[in-house]
Amino acid sequence: MAELKTKQTTANVHEFINTFTDTEQKRSDSFELLKLMSDFTGFEPKMWGPSIIGFGNFHYKSDRSKQEGDWPLVGFSPRKAAISLYVYTGSPEHEHLLQNLGKFKMGKACIYIKKLSDIDINELKKIMKETISYLKSKYGEH
Repeated sequence: MAELKTKQTTANVHEFINTFTDTEQKRSDSFELLKLMSDFTGFEPKMWGPSIIGFGNFHYKSDRSKQEGDWPLVGFSPRKAAISLYVYTGSPEHEHLLQNLGKFKMGKACIYIKKLSDIDINELKKIMKETISYLKSKYGEH
């Protein structure tokens, strides 16, 4: 079984944002997300792999394979094309949470936004709350 590449690292989150973001808008949005997610979750931001900023973590075991590992409860990455938000379970029972979020595109397991002002922050908080509850109930506290 292949080892997971995305693991928590000791890299500096602020340095990452300052060097990785390619526009002032993305840099500003990233620092705003950093504060929002840190305040909301109560967890310090940590780098996961080379480009994901995560908050908290859980240990999962896949239902479909033998893969298991650790992953942040919520997180984001200020990628070139869009900011990836890792805040959603992807479960059908949570689809209603996306209705009032705003302007975004869905990936398989993440939400892509161009800028933070395109979405409703209160709706984002609702999604994070449900996701964290879901993950803790499914995988337990870590």
